[in-house]
Amino acid sequence: MGKRATPPEQGPIEPINLKEALEERYLAYALSTITHRALPDVRDGLKPVHRRLLYAMQQLRLQPQGEFRKCAKIVGDTMGNFHPHGNQAIYDALARLAQDFAVRYPLIDGQGNFGNIDGDNPAADRYTEARLTDIAARLLEGIDEDTVDFRPNYDGREMEPSVLPANFPNLLANGASGIAVGMATNIPPHNVGELCDAALHLIKFPNATADKLVSFVPGPDLPTGGIIVEPREQIVDAYKTGRGSFRLRARWEKEDAGRGTYQVVVTEIPYQVPKARLVARIAELLQAKKLPLLADVRDESAEDVRLVLEPKSRSVDPALLMESLFRLTELETRISLNMNVLSGGKIPNVLGLRQVLLEWLEHRQEVLVRRSNFRLSKIDHRLEVLEGYLIVYLNLDRVIQIVREEDEPKPVLMKEFKLTDVQAEAILNMRLRALRKLEEMEIRREHDDLTKERKELKALLKSEDKQWKRIADEIKEIKDAFGPKTELGRRRTTFDEAPDDVADVLAEAMIEKEPVTVVLSDKGWIRTIKGHNTDTSKLSFKDGDRLRRLLLAQTTDTLLLFATNGRFYSLAVDKLPGGRGHGEPFRLMIDIEDAGDCVELIVHEPGRKLMVASTAGYGFIVAENDVIAMTRKGKQVLNVKGDDEAAVLAPVSGDSVAVIGDNRKLLLFPLSELPEMPRGKGVRLQRYRDGGLADAKTFSKKEGLVYIDAANRSFTLSSADLRDWWGARAAAGRLPPRGFPKSGKFGEKF
Repeated sequence: MGKRATPPEQGPIEPINLKEALEERYLAYALSTITHRALPDVRDGLKPVHRRLLYAMQQLRLQPQGEFRKCAKIVGDTMGNFHPHGNQAIYDALARLAQDFAVRYPLIDGQGNFGNIDGDNPAADRYTEARLTDIAARLLEGIDEDTVDFRPNYDGREMEPSVLPANFPNLLANGASGIAVGMATNIPPHNVGELCDAALHLIKFPNATADKLVSFVPGPDLPTGGIIVEPREQIVDAYKTGRGSFRLRARWEKEDAGRGTYQVVVTEIPYQVPKARLVARIAELLQAKKLPLLADVRDESAEDVRLVLEPKSRSVDPALLMESLFRLTELETRISLNMNVLSGGKIPNVLGLRQVLLEWLEHRQEVLVRRSNFRLSKIDHRLEVLEGYLIVYLNLDRVIQIVREEDEPKPVLMKEFKLTDVQAEAILNMRLRALRKLEEMEIRREHDDLTKERKELKALLKSEDKQWKRIADEIKEIKDAFGPKTELGRRRTTFDEAPDDVADVLAEAMIEKEPVTVVLSDKGWIRTIKGHNTDTSKLSFKDGDRLRRLLLAQTTDTLLLFATNGRFYSLAVDKLPGGRGHGEPFRLMIDIEDAGDCVELIVHEPGRKLMVASTAGYGFIVAENDVIAMTRKGKQVLNVKGDDEAAVLAPVSGDSVAVIGDNRKLLLFPLSELPEMPRGKGVRLQRYRDGGLADAKTFSKKEGLVYIDAANRSFTLSSADLRDWWGARAAAGRLPPRGFPKSGKFGEKF
């Protein structure tokens, strides 16, 4: 065996606290991710990869009216010079900037397959070509005129812009999304014409509020269109705080299919929803029978979106059909707004609409000032040179003599004619053809023009009002070029209100309406039997149990169970157990204490009024709409304490109330003495020395009081027969007329 090699000297080993090392390095990673990858700059609305792509394309001279170049070349130059990351990540960013269904105002003009709204990927970068668009050219406008700061690239060999001049409100116009470490951003696209109007208003009124700005920018304007159904108050609040969301729906229309039939055609789908995935989801729900109103879905899209939805039958309401699809599919989505951006290119911050526009305007002012100073320095240099040229024309023969005879003509020229170094150098570099008379006239004209421009630039730099007027003119020019009068600038996403009253109708429509009989036993077992022709003699129950209540209902109905604890519980008929068994205890369907029991079970009728009363003889009238509660805990309506329990539930009809106690004393009084309230203990109906309330009902004084005896025979007592039992509410009453049931009950009320 060979001799084992000894490790080289590593130097002294320094102990490092692992916790501190991890915190320091993770913080460095987090800051790098936040500032160099995930969050856009509020000034130009770009992340570094997009900014570097556009700058690399400008360096390749891929101007809007110029030639296309292979995307592989663009990606290679961007990666090699500015962005040392994977070429696929760079190409994905490039492709997205060219997709008119992903970006509201594309920054790259693509040639070839750049993907589609179905979610298909672009072709490989060796097959596609690209160049800049007019909007991208505006973002880069003036970048060579000292308008922005440059910084060394990753290896120090090149210089790259830290931000673009951005003569276009790109952050809000095209939006942005990204996930950083501990924070994220999501800004939907907006309409540039509306942004220009808001910016112009902000220039004129710097203290304008978000409420006023939202009148110019009512909401996002998405590349794929759609309809926003978010209330304006919430939109204003979202733009005020920089956080919120917008409810977005697909655009659809009803299309006549002949012979009384129709089909629904979806022409615009929500933003960032792949069409193929949407169609697959609808088909999946259709197969699972979760869309009972829909018969079929077809994708007939070509260049434009066209999804055809066929209803189950011609009687299906198209609005109801679409509401069911909005609830279960991505035909309705929420677009979030989280304007978390790099303020000043350094500080992550969530800004509102006003702050975002202000920072862009302040950036435009800085660009204008820097560009004006750069132009001013160029003019000063050119004027200096032109003044030197004029000296040559005044002393042409002497200048030629010095150049011909002197070994070092430059210092001699400078001394004799008091020239600067710049002027002397320009004179010595002048061509002979420039010595003609015509050139002298052109120089004087150019000198005059530059002097005038210099004066204007000086005045511009001294006056903020003139600066903002120049910026306003630039913004107006942007609006003219890309505003609502152009095909690109017209608003695609519109606004509407979502219907509020469809929840109940939709829930009913989603259930197939069938007649059923609801069976409730004495011990609380509940079930449904199909149809309304149920033979009660054939019903089976558990040992010791029997029929308590039989209700004729529809599968779309809701049952109201009034319990002895004074609570109302709601039960959907379609959710009740069916079949030939004994059903299930209703206690498993609601949260009710063990001692609680059912007082009455009824089919809900909207708009009806009910009388509720306790064994202590207290009660009131309540609107049936107010007792609905689709939760297991139900809704407390009648307040009861101690041994007191809810005892009576009766429909309100007529103008009088009949009350009978356990002591078999009957009292009649006007219904007007009974208050209507949503909840409470109520008022005393009848006074008792012993026992409590046995039963109560309402009736019409003119038609008389109806009761049913033990043999299920119906009897009516006329108003004249009841003359002795009339009194005031809370009186004791008298023993009932001869023949009144010994059970002390009036019989069936519903």
